[in-house]
Amino acid sequence: MAGASVGGVAALSTLVGDLPGDFPAPVLVVLHTGSHPSLLPELLSARGPLPAAHAIDGESLSPGRIYIAPPDMHMLIDGEIVRLHRGPKEHHTRPAIDPLFLSAALAHGPCVIGVVLSGTMEDGTAGLQAIKACGGTAVVQEPADAMAPGMPESALRYVAVDHRLPVAALGELLVTFVQAAVPDRNPGPPPQHLVHEMKLMSGEGDFVEHLSAIAQPSPFVCPDCKGGLWQIDQTAPTRYRCHTGHAYTLSTLQQALTETMDEALWTAVRALQEQTVLLAMLGVAHRREGNEREADRLDGVRKGLEIQCRRLREIVESPLSAPREIEV
Repeated sequence: MAGASVGGVAALSTLVGDLPGDFPAPVLVVLHTGSHPSLLPELLSARGPLPAAHAIDGESLSPGRIYIAPPDMHMLIDGEIVRLHRGPKEHHTRPAIDPLFLSAALAHGPCVIGVVLSGTMEDGTAGLQAIKACGGTAVVQEPADAMAPGMPESALRYVAVDHRLPVAALGELLVTFVQAAVPDRNPGPPPQHLVHEMKLMSGEGDFVEHLSAIAQPSPFVCPDCKGGLWQIDQTAPTRYRCHTGHAYTLSTLQQALTETMDEALWTAVRALQEQTVLLAMLGVAHRREGNEREADRLDGVRKGLEIQCRRLREIVESPLSAPREIEV
């Protein structure tokens, strides 16, 4: 299974183009598409012999097929079944890579091979950690070979990666892996902190119990649902979840909060502008009724708000306050 973001279409096209028609395993793919329509199935089908399609909830996994997370849906693995889940965003995006990797690690342990390809920020890192914790194999595109090296660099920084290679060499590596016997690894029962995270993401059970088992309250509020964020214990990079299941690293939280701050500031500008218009209308109405004193008072308030509005707009439009586009 592979996850990608910025630069991911080119990387995935190269990877699947190098897989043979008799590839004896299913291939699962997450690309950060958000809710936008995606032509990725058609693009990948044209690059090699394996058929690619958006996954369908409840369908069985079959070897030699490429399953792609549809727009705005997380793709999960439940035994030999694909599950689609419009659950909480992770790293402010849906579909995200970490949910697929985590669910596959819990379902199939040592049989899982996770590949992190080109992209920015840190999605895929926690998922690779889960794969390794359950006995699977972690593979990363060589950062210098990636259009956007952020995701591969994060994985290399925080995960005991088994292989780092240019994307042109990954297809041959995967063929070698799947043709070999399953590695003789016995990781035992899955780590309970991963089980708690999976249940939080899926909305199963008592969220307070799950959070209390793996995390501590933090001073931050979830940008997506405005609930309290909890800092997950002993993780690198630092990670957070809220009780509804949204997940962030420290970096992706900062990006998401910057975006919501921008929206809040523009809302404040709009409110100030509306107030000045209303005060001007009230002033006209009072003058029409002969109440010059009240009209003058309202004019003074309006002029003060206009000054505040101009200053706030200057702040919002300054480069330092402008958020970068979130790509994770």
